[in-house]
Amino acid sequence: MTDNDYLDLMPGADREKIKSLRRQNDKKLNSNKKGFLSYRMPFESVSHLRASSLDLAGDVVRIGDRDDISPEDRQHVHSVLRGFMPWRKGPFQVFGIDIDAEWRSYRKWDRILPVLPDLKGKVIADVGCNNGYYMFRMAHHEPLAVIGFEPYHHHYFTFKTLNSFAGLANLHLELLGVEHLFLYEKCFDVIFLMGIIYHRISPVEMLKDLKKSMKAGSTLIVESQAIPGNDPVALFPEERYAKVPGTYFVPTAACLKNWLTRAGFIDVEIFCSHAMSSDEQRKTDWMVFESFDDFIDPNNPDLTVEGYPAPLRVFLKARA
Repeated sequence: MTDNDYLDLMPGADREKIKSLRRQNDKKLNSNKKGFLSYRMPFESVSHLRASSLDLAGDVVRIGDRDDISPEDRQHVHSVLRGFMPWRKGPFQVFGIDIDAEWRSYRKWDRILPVLPDLKGKVIADVGCNNGYYMFRMAHHEPLAVIGFEPYHHHYFTFKTLNSFAGLANLHLELLGVEHLFLYEKCFDVIFLMGIIYHRISPVEMLKDLKKSMKAGSTLIVESQAIPGNDPVALFPEERYAKVPGTYFVPTAACLKNWLTRAGFIDVEIFCSHAMSSDEQRKTDWMVFESFDDFIDPNNPDLTVEGYPAPLRVFLKARA
C-alpha cells in the first residue's frame, strides 16, 4: 500500500478535498524555502537505507541493527537524526543509535494497554502523532492502516525518515490537523487523541467533528493534561499554562468526561489519572530546551510557575 491509497479503505472520505490539501502541502514540502529544505534534504539523503529488522513490542522502538549500514552511513544517520531535534516522543533506537526523547512515552502506552481495543485489521487515526512513536507501537498489533495527523513539517519529516528505514506500508502521515477529520466521515475504527484537546479553543465542537469521522461503535482514547479536583470545571489561563502557549481549557477529569458525553459519546470511562513528574518528562541530550521542572514553581511543586494547579494527566475511553 502506498502513502496515498489508504483512501481506498475509506468510502466516506472526501477524497477530492483531501487530495487537494495534499497537493497544497506537497507544494510547500517540496519548496526551496529554508524551513522546509532544512528537513527535506536530510530525509532524502538517507531515505535509501533499510532496516533488516524491527522490534515494536518493547518500550524502545527499535528500527534496524548497527550492522545494517556502514560506519560512514551510521555517522551520517546520526547527524540527520540530531538535526530533527528536539525529540519529544520516544525512546527510539535506529541502526544502533539511541535516542532518549523528552517524554518516556512508553509509560503512557503502558497505561493504555489494559483497555486497548483489538487493533488487528482496524483503521486507526493518531491525531497529533508527532514523530510517530505511538504509530509504531500500534503497528505491533497488526492494524490494517494507521493514519497520523500532524500539521508540523518538522515532525512530518522525522516520521518519514524513521518509516523510510522501517518500511511499514500500513503507516501513513497526513500534514493535517484535528480540524480536518470531518473530511473522513465514518472512516475510523479507533482514534487516539492524546495531548491535543487543551490546545483547542472549542473542545466540545472539536469532539463533535471528530465523532463524525468514527464508525458506529468505534473507540476513542483521549489523554489530556488536567487539573486536580472532582468538580466538572476547567481552568482558562490568562496567557500560558506551565509556560505552554496556545493552552485554552485545562479540565478536571470529570469535566472532560462531561465534554465527551455532551459531544455524543457513550460508555465514557475515566481509566487513569496521575500526577506529572520529571521522571516522565525531562531534558535529555536529544531535547535540550526547557521541560517539566522548568514549568513548575520551584518553591511549591503543587503549582505551575504561573501559580495555577500543577498538571495531572488523565485518560478516558469512549464509544461513538
